[in-house]
Amino acid sequence: MEFISVIPFIVVIAAAIWTKQVIPSLLFGVVVAGYLVDPHWLNGMIKTLQFIMEGLSDESNLKIIIFLYAFSALIGLVRMSGGIKGFVKAATERIENKRGAFILTWVSSVGTFAAPSFRIVTIGPVMKAMRKKIPMAKQELAFVIETTATPLVVLIPVATAFVGYMTSVVDLSLHQAGTEGDAYTLFLQSIPYNFFAFAMLILGFYLSFFHKGKPANDKEKTPEETKDEEDDRWEDCHPAVMQDLPAKPWNLIIPLFSVILLTFVFMYAVGVEEGKSGIGALINDGVLDAMVLAVVVTIVWFVVYLKIKKEHLKKMMDGLIDGGNDMMNVILLLAMVWGLSKGTEALEFADAISKWFDWIPENYVAVVIFVVGCGLSYFIGSAWGTWGILMPVALSIAVTAGSSLPITIGAVFASGTFGAFSSPLSDDTNTSAGILNLNTIEYAKFKLKPALIAAGTAAAGYFALSFFI
Repeated sequence: MEFISVIPFIVVIAAAIWTKQVIPSLLFGVVVAGYLVDPHWLNGMIKTLQFIMEGLSDESNLKIIIFLYAFSALIGLVRMSGGIKGFVKAATERIENKRGAFILTWVSSVGTFAAPSFRIVTIGPVMKAMRKKIPMAKQELAFVIETTATPLVVLIPVATAFVGYMTSVVDLSLHQAGTEGDAYTLFLQSIPYNFFAFAMLILGFYLSFFHKGKPANDKEKTPEETKDEEDDRWEDCHPAVMQDLPAKPWNLIIPLFSVILLTFVFMYAVGVEEGKSGIGALINDGVLDAMVLAVVVTIVWFVVYLKIKKEHLKKMMDGLIDGGNDMMNVILLLAMVWGLSKGTEALEFADAISKWFDWIPENYVAVVIFVVGCGLSYFIGSAWGTWGILMPVALSIAVTAGSSLPITIGAVFASGTFGAFSSPLSDDTNTSAGILNLNTIEYAKFKLKPALIAAGTAAAGYFALSFFI
């Protein structure tokens, strides 16, 4: 009967690969779990709803939803107030050559690491405007930009849209695996083991500063692309830089640094309240509270500031709501992940895993999980979807085998990063292709070879670790 508890995950993986849609596939998995728990035609659906509601009613999960919505709302306000457009305009006016453009790409990550799409939207238009000064094909240019998107963001432990989700997935997976541990601490410990992210950053850095690049090939251009390159217009290549928006770079820089600074301030304050001091006060289980407070306080003072600058309150509210609503698909994804976790927990999933996978040597769990996760993430094109599906399975196997949890967690996050970077279905691929007028499929093919090299390097790293752990 143990096989029954694995069925929802099998259903989710198969449906996600077949439909290329993560949220409906997860919902289908929750429904299957509901009917496996209670096969009655009505009670099964009630169980499905119960699993989703239990996940949403958890206090920590509610905090994650608030943080994600508020953070995205702040980005919407920044966009509406001309912060992104102002940054792009100021950068294109001051940068004179390829080296300067790529220095900006890397240095700007200090203030724009909030989310991969945010990184691409702020840097992509700058590179589009600099095309005549950068002797690189558009595909190479997009590749360099993307290496500082998801591969960088997943390594940053505070003030990003990813942190709350990644911590949540680790937390629910620990609970499902029947083990204990602080999710945020384990996330921090897993960062050095995201080998794929580090490999991609190294490749991106090499291409930025040590690779001559090849000139743009006219054969790869469509007539529309050629026309776009003739005037090198970056305006209107994305809604964040539309012509009718103002250009005020400080409306991007100051709010983002406010979030970063206040996050550390509140983290330290929470640590002090818990009796800690010094650097140790920054490592505590109140990181999510600190991030929520930092974002909310920043929104409040930024709205007041814009109001003083004669900005219409209704326009600001529209910007906040539009920005927050951009995160609704992620919130739906979370609700389904949490619901699936509750459903499989009711089916005693961890016990089944402990009986089925006790044959896997503890030293090889990470490399197996990484390879499987890379295949899954490439076909569904979602890092978050991959983590939500794979992390509960991976940690249950790791606990059963006695493997290192930080290494296993790092391998799961690395596998999702691979899909977000290389898949033609990923948001990163499509956003970059849209801004630089690239054919999405051809661009994804271009990225696949270096991504596979980085993935091979990462797999070799996990295999090498097996001799030392």
